[in-house]
Amino acid sequence: MRKLVALPVLSADALSSVAYGPEAMLAVLVLGGAAGLRYALPVAATIAFLMLAVGVSYRQTIRAYPHGGGSYVVAGDNLGRLPGLVAAAGLMTDYILTVAVSIAAGVEAITSAIPSLTPDIVPIGVGVIALLLAGNLRGIRQAGVLFAAPTYAFIAAVLALVCVGLYDAGGRGFHPTPTPALTATEGLGVLLVLRSFASGSTAMTGIEAISNAVPAFTPVTWRNARTTLTWMVGLLIAMFAGIIALIRLDGIVPSGTETVLSQLAHRSFGNGVLYVLTQAATAAILLLAANTAYNDFPRVLFLLARDHHAPRLFLRLGDRLAFSNGILLLSAAATLIFVAFGGRTAPLIPLFAVGVFLAFTLSQAGMVVHWWRLRDRHWRKSLFFNATGCLLSAVVFITAGVTKFTEGAWVAVLAVGLFLFVALRIRHHYEQVAEAVALHPHAVEVPGRTLAPQAGGQPAEPGPPRGAGPAAEGEEENRTAEDEEAPEEIRHLAVVPVAALDLPGMRALAYAASLQQPVLAVHVSPTEEEAERFRGYWRLWGDHLPLEVMLSPYRAIVAPLVNYLEALHRQRPDVTLTVILPELVVRHWWHRVLHNQLAGRLRRALRNLPKVVVTTVPFHVRPRSVRPGPHMPRGPHRA
Repeated sequence: MRKLVALPVLSADALSSVAYGPEAMLAVLVLGGAAGLRYALPVAATIAFLMLAVGVSYRQTIRAYPHGGGSYVVAGDNLGRLPGLVAAAGLMTDYILTVAVSIAAGVEAITSAIPSLTPDIVPIGVGVIALLLAGNLRGIRQAGVLFAAPTYAFIAAVLALVCVGLYDAGGRGFHPTPTPALTATEGLGVLLVLRSFASGSTAMTGIEAISNAVPAFTPVTWRNARTTLTWMVGLLIAMFAGIIALIRLDGIVPSGTETVLSQLAHRSFGNGVLYVLTQAATAAILLLAANTAYNDFPRVLFLLARDHHAPRLFLRLGDRLAFSNGILLLSAAATLIFVAFGGRTAPLIPLFAVGVFLAFTLSQAGMVVHWWRLRDRHWRKSLFFNATGCLLSAVVFITAGVTKFTEGAWVAVLAVGLFLFVALRIRHHYEQVAEAVALHPHAVEVPGRTLAPQAGGQPAEPGPPRGAGPAAEGEEENRTAEDEEAPEEIRHLAVVPVAALDLPGMRALAYAASLQQPVLAVHVSPTEEEAERFRGYWRLWGDHLPLEVMLSPYRAIVAPLVNYLEALHRQRPDVTLTVILPELVVRHWWHRVLHNQLAGRLRRALRNLPKVVVTTVPFHVRPRSVRPGPHMPRGPHRA
């Protein structure tokens, strides 16, 4: 993405949060009456300083991690695996709630202008999630072009609102308008102020999105990402400070029927076209701010899957080069949360703050450790900013978790704990499987009698069928349809896709070679380095069978295999291709989702191609201590 597209795509969440962050802060302070509202400016100034500190910190994160360094990567690298997983749990909770909260706030902006739609907030929100799902399955670039206009329209509307409001206030000498009479329902104290700080700090959600998505920028990626982050933080602070100043000058207080931003727009623009445009832009960016989560949630899942903490299906890119499985999971989870809370913003805010600032705190702590270890030029200044951001984020996290625990924060805490349990169990399963399928000395033997394909990848020519004359042989050469009637009429080529040199792969190769037909091994690799590494393993094993290596930079497996098999079929339509796949058989049904179901997908893709047979060689995963003897048939070649 170019910077002009990346800014609206990755900043929509952070910038749109000024529509509900200041209101969430005031909603707590107003409980203390007029005395509580006097703390609005100091609390807002602290939040603005936190925005600046965290923004500067993430600029340094981009510098330290030019290939993408979100909270999961930073915390994992510098604090260890468990803190990294906790940060990932906070991030994923944040992204799911970003979708739910942004859409809930957007629907509130609509109902503030059109109160008759209030009973339909849940169907409207679910419909918007469906539209976001469809748009993001089209790919990041297409979604960025679609979502750019509302973000820029909202920026222009808020800046115009602030300018007009300050101009009007200047006409009366910047004297604040008295607030309506308020009755204090809670005692004013430190706890109330901290609660308002925690609620108002939701105005900085999404500030880490750019550091997560550095690889999505056009080159030079890290430089463009830092420039975009600087613009985002500058706009965020300016818009937040401007709205807080107008709230103070105009004497606005939260209302149960109209949002604070709508009240400000009424004061500055009246009920005319500018008010309608402001509300429309606010609703649009709030409804589309969830797109930030659609960009980053699948990327975090990809990193978790790469580290064996999530199912491998989240490694795959879809046809539009988007992480389709992660997008689908995010949509389902956000829809469930949105419907469960009735599409209302207020009860979702406590859940929101916990996940956001848990990830912030661990990320900042990780950067403190990073600078302490590195100690390069200006490391003390960098460490100071990160330490300040860590301290403030920790205060917000603890305050939100403690003061709002019974209001719904317990849901976020429970979600983080459940995620940790599942992620650790998934990694434990993958480690068990890796141990069970790993090669070990004197356990792998390959058959001695194998028939290799001739040069060019064509199968060796078998002898003529018994009892067949020259005429029959010529007729067989022209046979391309599936009309073989005798076993000796079928010409074979066994193709064995091998992902890794492990026991399941060896067993599939041995089974194919034992059929006494030509065998060709095929390996699909995501990078040239990985391909060369696999060739080295193959030569070390003994290079017993011919090997074809294909590159698939987007980690697709089925499409390259299908294209390759179609090319083989066009080259020799008289040959029956038998695709022999190793298949892991796990003990529990819920483990199946952790492994790619390649056989079924490949069988469906090849269904329309004649003379192709797909078969599987099962390999039952058991602890090595109870595994029976070697699985490979004996022969003269020992690996």
